[in-house]
Amino acid sequence: MSNQIIQVQEKVPLKRGIPLSIQHTFAMFSASVLVPYLLGISPAIALLMNGVGTLIFIFITKGKSPAYLGSSFAFISPALLVINNPHLGYQYALGGFVITGLIFIVVAIIIKFVGVHWIDVILPPAAMGPVVALIGLELAKNAAQNGGIVLTDTYTRINPKFVTVFVVTLLMAVLGQILFRGFAAAIAILISIITGYCLALAVGIVDFSAVQTQTWLALPNFLTPKFSLQAILIIIPASLVVISEHIGHQVVTSEIVGTNLLEDPGLHRTLISDGISTALSGLCGSVPTTTYGENIGVMAITKVYSVWVIGGAAVFSICLSFIGKASGLIQTIPAPVMGGVSFLLYGMIAASGIRLMVDAKIDYSRPRNLALTSVIFITGLSGAFIKIGEVELTGMCLATIVGMVLGLTFFILDKLKLTNDYEENEVQEKEPFES
Repeated sequence: MSNQIIQVQEKVPLKRGIPLSIQHTFAMFSASVLVPYLLGISPAIALLMNGVGTLIFIFITKGKSPAYLGSSFAFISPALLVINNPHLGYQYALGGFVITGLIFIVVAIIIKFVGVHWIDVILPPAAMGPVVALIGLELAKNAAQNGGIVLTDTYTRINPKFVTVFVVTLLMAVLGQILFRGFAAAIAILISIITGYCLALAVGIVDFSAVQTQTWLALPNFLTPKFSLQAILIIIPASLVVISEHIGHQVVTSEIVGTNLLEDPGLHRTLISDGISTALSGLCGSVPTTTYGENIGVMAITKVYSVWVIGGAAVFSICLSFIGKASGLIQTIPAPVMGGVSFLLYGMIAASGIRLMVDAKIDYSRPRNLALTSVIFITGLSGAFIKIGEVELTGMCLATIVGMVLGLTFFILDKLKLTNDYEENEVQEKEPFES
């Protein structure tokens, strides 16, 4: 790894570019395949659409924004609700993903003309923080079940082998975050999966039947979406979370590469690219995409910002999706290994929501902020639900809607000068992200 900075639009010779691209792919790999794994679908289609989506992003942004589109974690919880509903299933989740992509496109058009401040009105930081945290908190039980550390209807006795693999994988993931340096730090999750997998092999809990049934070359498993209002309403609240995440990633990436990406190529271009990618993924049977924090981390560590390298990583991901044996090998990863990884990752998602609130310097001595955060957390974790016909809204989905209603209510009350802290909360005129 060189300390020399490779700029955004700088072409890299193939002898250097190929290994840099492969390195980049593997940094994204573990997170990208974890999402489809947890949703119970083949990772091959996600690898394909992540690669295609990244190339679309590079094309639409004119090669000016270095970003890799990977599988979004924000949709795991709502997607599982749809998948586990006996009247719906994964194809109906796909319909929600398509609509989500269209929402991204609409929001991108709005941002083009009116900016992004309205997002803080609908979901201010005191609301956005707990909504993000709920994505991870809602999935905590799922991680524990995969890890074999809690009992279920079908898992009635603790299996010491499962628990051992879970604990070792989790410890490697945790220690890797604080002990590894350089590129190893960027792929700490991948290293923990490999470590857990080797231990699982040693204790005999790996089933290779998925590899044996796969051919070397195979088409990814394409699925067409089905549309249901119930599924769509469950899926789309995560959209605002991903839009907010997207904006944050573009701000951070701008700081790393030293160019204001919000202006050139423009936030509307990056978001519309993500929208097209997500809608296309839904149409083909894959999960929603999002700009990846892992990508930002790799760029910060390696000083490689080139979209040519990122494009090469996308091509490599596409090629990998057609290797049936590789897809089968991913499917042999035992649940305790993924349980150990997701135990940390879900906690990190929850912690990122708390970090969002800390970074925003939210003043919790003010009743509105305390009320927003409190009501959203309790709504999301209480099991409360609203059923409208066949549509049931619960968890993070319901909490997001409640947060939006409260945010808009406070905004209207401010405009009417009815709130007792109106002067403090008066909308600032300066542009978002302006220094």
